[in-house]
Amino acid sequence: MISVNDFKTGLTIEVDGGIWRVLDFQHVKPGKGAAFVRSKLRNIRTGAVNEKTFRAGEKVEKAQIDNRKMQYLYANGDVHNFMDTDTYEQIELDSKQIEYELKFLRENMEVQIMQYQGETLGVELPNSVILIVAETEPGIKGDTSSGGTKTAVLETGLSVQVPFFINEGDRLIINTSEAAYVSRAQ
Repeated sequence: MISVNDFKTGLTIEVDGGIWRVLDFQHVKPGKGAAFVRSKLRNIRTGAVNEKTFRAGEKVEKAQIDNRKMQYLYANGDVHNFMDTDTYEQIELDSKQIEYELKFLRENMEVQIMQYQGETLGVELPNSVILIVAETEPGIKGDTSSGGTKTAVLETGLSVQVPFFINEGDRLIINTSEAAYVSRAQ
């Protein structure tokens, strides 16, 4: 058990039969009445985000999530195969379980697979990934980085807004939490 006063961003807890990750929290001490903790939680199984208020000092169960380093191998229809790089054990995840994460996954990419009491919950992406531009309008000489943006479709099918000077074949660093362009990769 853990007190809600000890919440940290990224902490996983069990509440109302679900497994939740703390995205944000705020300790509130009103002038009148008891203190409380306002939190924003993401359900790890469904991806739904909820706001929940706890009384100060309330206890919740801490969920022990195990992360296994695995390599994304390939897709076979709606089933995606991952392999443990140490034991060569393979697991399959359905497209519905990793719908958002598929926008960033390339074959042979290493990711963390989240597991809870033997149940595979999904994929935890790194903060940023490097993807190649598959198609975009050609850059025009004289375009600058502060001159605006255009749409680029990446190798995984993800569409992002990029500066005008980005061309097809460029390697880009993409922020996975916001699905946004960061910079060109070296």
